[in-house]
Amino acid sequence: MKTKKYRYTKDDFKLDEAPTKVKDSADELKKIKKQIKKNVKAIRKAQKMMYARRHFGVLVVFQAMDAAGKDSMIYHIFSGVDPVGFKVANFKQPSSRELRHDYMWRINRELPMRGCIGVFNRSYYEDVLVSRVHPKLILDANLPGIKTMKDVNNHFFESRYEDIRQYENYLNRNGYLIVKFFLHVSKEEQKRRFLARIDTPEKNWKFSAADIRERQYWDDYQKAYEKAINATATKQNPWYVIPADDKWYSRLIVSDILTKKINSLPLAYPEMAPKQEEELQVAKKELLNEDKED
Repeated sequence: MKTKKYRYTKDDFKLDEAPTKVKDSADELKKIKKQIKKNVKAIRKAQKMMYARRHFGVLVVFQAMDAAGKDSMIYHIFSGVDPVGFKVANFKQPSSRELRHDYMWRINRELPMRGCIGVFNRSYYEDVLVSRVHPKLILDANLPGIKTMKDVNNHFFESRYEDIRQYENYLNRNGYLIVKFFLHVSKEEQKRRFLARIDTPEKNWKFSAADIRERQYWDDYQKAYEKAINATATKQNPWYVIPADDKWYSRLIVSDILTKKINSLPLAYPEMAPKQEEELQVAKKELLNEDKED
């Protein structure tokens, strides 16, 4: 699959021109599931080499409007990954304790170790998305120089975009591959999924009245996403904007991109030094001698 068309590396992104659906997967569902399974297997294989060597870490960032399918995406794509080398972090509204620290403090605590794959289900981008739509949240952080709503202006957010670009560059220099996905769902599809959560008893737990309140800010969020993507999409750390109205097709695109990106790393199992080879042979000899003694 050609995934370049979903990749953005500079400030020429127009969200209203990005598709939320490219095709109906119903006719090719069996084929799509087969390819996803193949991709999952490739990711699992790469993770084993990555974990053995501990040179690289992978950070996968998922951002989206509510009901875009982040949770099911993570479940399907990482279902075969060894949990020893895998972790998921979910970032909601900052707690009072978190607000007493810099906004990256809680992020750093959840970074995966090198050798592992980490998934951020929402991320540090919330601090230029939700905070941009609801700037009063910035006032709660008690930041120096930020006293009124007028202080939470374009200059403030431009500074945060710069923070994020520098932070991602810092992670790159420390061996981290960052793969950023925006699951782009239409307002009509979000409505359909919200209604399904209400009408289906086993899905009721997924629904929150807050989802409807935030839906009222749809246009504001679209503008915030467009600005954030344009300000932080770079050649080294691009954004991938994924059509998310069709869940299976979006999983195919994301799994294809992840497979290619992770396999682009120079992964290999560690080579044994001569002394370690000798120790292996000694251990083998001892184990074989156990059979003779029995």
